[in-house]
Amino acid sequence: MTGVLFQVETFRNKIMLSAALILLLISAGTVGYVFIEGWDFLDSLYMTITTLTTVGFGEVHPLSRIGRVFTIALIVGGVGTVFYALGTIAKFMLEGEFEEIFGRKRLEKKIKELREHFIVCGYGRMGKIICRELKEKNISFVVIEKKPEALIGGQDVLLVEGDATRDEILKEVQIGRARGLISVLPTDAENLYVVLSARGLNPRLMIVARAGEEGSEQKLVRAGADRVVSPYYIGGLRIAHTVLKPAVVDFIEFATKSGNIDLQMEEITIQDNSGLVGLTLDECGIGRELGIIVVAIKQGSGEMRFNPTYRTAIRTGDTLIALGEISKLKILEDMALAKVK
Repeated sequence: MTGVLFQVETFRNKIMLSAALILLLISAGTVGYVFIEGWDFLDSLYMTITTLTTVGFGEVHPLSRIGRVFTIALIVGGVGTVFYALGTIAKFMLEGEFEEIFGRKRLEKKIKELREHFIVCGYGRMGKIICRELKEKNISFVVIEKKPEALIGGQDVLLVEGDATRDEILKEVQIGRARGLISVLPTDAENLYVVLSARGLNPRLMIVARAGEEGSEQKLVRAGADRVVSPYYIGGLRIAHTVLKPAVVDFIEFATKSGNIDLQMEEITIQDNSGLVGLTLDECGIGRELGIIVVAIKQGSGEMRFNPTYRTAIRTGDTLIALGEISKLKILEDMALAKVK
């Protein structure tokens, strides 16, 4: 964002400088003809304008020898200045810099309007996958990436070029109003700095960080991360399970794949005003009427209950880990938010 402001200021300065030089030349030329040739103001101004614009209308009155020398100097100095001003404007208009600057101004406005969004630090291979999943779920987010080449191809994503370890960059992406932060920078040290900065700027923020080396998980947790994910560990487990439990892996991939219309696994949190509060799984008809399987219930206390029975009661703050069709899961989400009619 600071780069945008700098570019806008540079553009404004160039235009103001060009306008000031042109006005100075017009004034100098007009005053020069008045004193050298003794012409009136209008004739002097007309002669100056036709000389600077090189339209070639001819002399207003016959010029003296000194007047011709003055005209030569006016042409040499004035034409170059005019061309500089026109070139500056043409550069911004024709090369797209004007559009780029104000396009970034629009981006800045969009970012300032963000509420309850996620901040993704790093737009590498993992960052792009995360953004794709967030976009699939229509969750608002903004990306911070310090390598400009990594931003290519992300025009449909809110992208900010900068160093995510710097507090000012995190403040620019409205970390104070954010819902969560995901740090997937290349090194554990960078992710650690991001976690420390983010936790200090927003104590209530949900923070998920990537860990690459053994032992980094605990350091990231102590720094303030709520969850730490080790891609190498998870990848190793997945490969092992693919060999040992291929059917289980196939089912999990099928149930968690984005865009799958047949089956999805989602987590649905029960709100205070939900009509499901106080009912058992059997009474609310989740399985009987919607065909949804509740695999587990994470209670508000953090305790996880796997394979709950039909007599298990639903309480405020419970998170249902549910498996079913997307359309039916959407109905359950609506039931979790409002009173059942």
